[in-house]
Amino acid sequence: MKIVLLGYMASGKSTVGRLLARQLGISFVDLDEYIEQHQKKSIKDIFSEKGEIFFRKLEHQMLKEVLDSHTAVVLSTGGGTPCYANNMKTILQQSDNSIYLNHSIPVLVERITKEKEHRPLVKNIPDNDLPEFVGKHLFERRPFYMQAEHRVDCDPLSAEEVVAEIKKLL
Repeated sequence: MKIVLLGYMASGKSTVGRLLARQLGISFVDLDEYIEQHQKKSIKDIFSEKGEIFFRKLEHQMLKEVLDSHTAVVLSTGGGTPCYANNMKTILQQSDNSIYLNHSIPVLVERITKEKEHRPLVKNIPDNDLPEFVGKHLFERRPFYMQAEHRVDCDPLSAEEVVAEIKKLL
């Protein structure tokens, strides 16, 4: 069984993915971590040294590699992964279940604010401007996320409760 988790940054894909994989007794792969291990540098450094186009091509290649090389996996994607290089088509064709972890803008803003220094995309955006940024960005990305086979509305669920909801869908 191949399960792909998608959603905006700070939506809990990695946390939920690790928990879900442990409970199902299958492998877990965080796509961003996989790319970093493969390239031996951070996503931030890949972006700054080689640019977004290089990164998005690499991300597509690594997505296919993970889905091709595992028969059973929970894969946590980057927030932008489904939006580029026909990745959503790849996800739908090569996974058994794709799940969008949906959060409201206020919850995402609250979560992102707590970890801004680790999020290059929003690191330099003033807190007062974050709701507008997240809202606009989510508006652009949501059509891709909504193509997932399942959607879990995660407000105000804990990670354990989100995992329980996902398990009901499988």
